[in-house]
Amino acid sequence: MAGRTFGLGLTGGIGNGKSTVASFLADLGATVMDADAIARSITAAGGLAISQIRQAFGDEMITPEGALDRDQMRALAFSDPGARKRLEAIIHPLVGQETWRQADAAMAAGSRCLVFDVPLLVESAHWRARVDAVLVVDCTPPTQVARVMARSQLNEAAVQAIIAAQSPRLRRLQAADAVIFNDGLSVQALRAEVDTLAARFGLSLVVHPDPVPKA
Repeated sequence: MAGRTFGLGLTGGIGNGKSTVASFLADLGATVMDADAIARSITAAGGLAISQIRQAFGDEMITPEGALDRDQMRALAFSDPGARKRLEAIIHPLVGQETWRQADAAMAAGSRCLVFDVPLLVESAHWRARVDAVLVVDCTPPTQVARVMARSQLNEAAVQAIIAAQSPRLRRLQAADAVIFNDGLSVQALRAEVDTLAARFGLSLVVHPDPVPKA
């Protein structure tokens, strides 16, 4: 990242608390590019990816409203790795384009810290070279499973399948420049961990409002 802008890659497995950490970084003045949110927007009704998904997978993967049928696609992707790769080949380039459009706009506006919230950051060959540091939010696998089951209708086997499809925990930790171990932390303690790291990322501490716990 050029000039005074610091580029931070943020990643973690499902249920690790990455989105909460991203929100705390935003509170401190960072601009967050959320790859998951962008992916949801391009697969919503009228989204940029819908026509390509329809062409690749057929009408059965599109809801009557015109959005990606996530349940159908999830089932197909877990049973057919080739289908998951075809879907990623459609979605990832579009997410990348929108991510960098947002980043360019943030830099033009003078943002001092860009946070790239990317679940697959470690798996990607190009992301490490594009950021100044990687922050990994981590917790133990049993905590991951418990959190995801508590906030969703997925059973334990389904959550374990999602975890197995993500980058191995050790691989994420090996790629990290900093780690927040978010296991057994209160919301206030997690926020304090983020505050401690903030100065390294070009952020200034501010007075926080009382946090609203997130799933």
